[in-house]
Amino acid sequence: MSRKGLLAGLLEEDEFTAVNPDAPTAPIPSPRSGRGAFGMMSRAADEMATKVEAAQEIERKLLAGESVIELDPDQMDSSFVLDRMEQDDARLDELVEAIKERGQDSPILVRPHPTSENRYQIVFGHRRVKAARLLGRPVRAVVKPLTDREHVVAQGQENSARADLSFIERAIFAAKLAESGFDNQIIMTALSVNKTVVSKMASVTKQIPVAIIEAVGAARGIGRDRWYDLSLKFRIHGNAARAVAYVARTEFGESDSDERFNSLFDFLPSEELKNGAALHQDKAQASTTSWVPADKSLSVTMKTTGKAFTLALKDKDGTRFGDWISQNLEGLYQAFRQTEKTKTGD
Repeated sequence: MSRKGLLAGLLEEDEFTAVNPDAPTAPIPSPRSGRGAFGMMSRAADEMATKVEAAQEIERKLLAGESVIELDPDQMDSSFVLDRMEQDDARLDELVEAIKERGQDSPILVRPHPTSENRYQIVFGHRRVKAARLLGRPVRAVVKPLTDREHVVAQGQENSARADLSFIERAIFAAKLAESGFDNQIIMTALSVNKTVVSKMASVTKQIPVAIIEAVGAARGIGRDRWYDLSLKFRIHGNAARAVAYVARTEFGESDSDERFNSLFDFLPSEELKNGAALHQDKAQASTTSWVPADKSLSVTMKTTGKAFTLALKDKDGTRFGDWISQNLEGLYQAFRQTEKTKTGD
């Protein structure tokens, strides 16, 4: 099969639009579908199976009629445009076990390395190569001389069909393609998306600093609209600096990627702050303490943000004690003033 035949279908503008994860698609009836949690799980499983089948179909089209050979995984280098932000160790472990039990089900696609002799560049199948390295066995592969353009289209289509990448990973992939000189048509074809989606991807990666995206991570549960809404917050003066300070906190990195996104989104204001207030400073200064008497008839929670102090009274005596404080505020405040004078010697 000629190289043109190998990728002719993939390079058509409307090919594989059915596997576009950003386009609305009609629901696929399932004999297992039903109401409640079980029905939702069944439908999710059916959708995942459909996406896997679509990816396998793309691989079959790309590899049809080609010779499969075994190669040393140590002869292979990653694609020149990486599409993953982080490795899913659990899924890699599952793949290793599957290959150990029944072998490598489907070959990967590589091309002769454009600048290094006797080496190959992976088009798709990076995890299968990692699994083979861990098992110390060769990789079943198809070797095909591809241009850079054909390489990224095949790589992007296979990943898009599998729905294996989160929105932000696909957006970063699109940004890298643009930086490498590929036009929007190639980006749309590689990712099976339309111009609107490419535009939103570009807005997200241009507005949000790369360091912030990397700190958040792949955020597999966060979709296009939420990332776009976050990018709009970075148009607000001061939010980029606030975000840098916020993601540098130790506790930020201790949560999972989706939680990191949500906490950053909630932290950043949606409008200009008044009086030059720094939101991250206010939150950093916030503290909460509590007090309970020996008989536990009262529970007092005190919260301060540096500018405000809140007192919450609960349990049996909470309401009555609160009323008593309200009725004696004048005397309490005068006692406070007198204490302050004593401290300063006035």
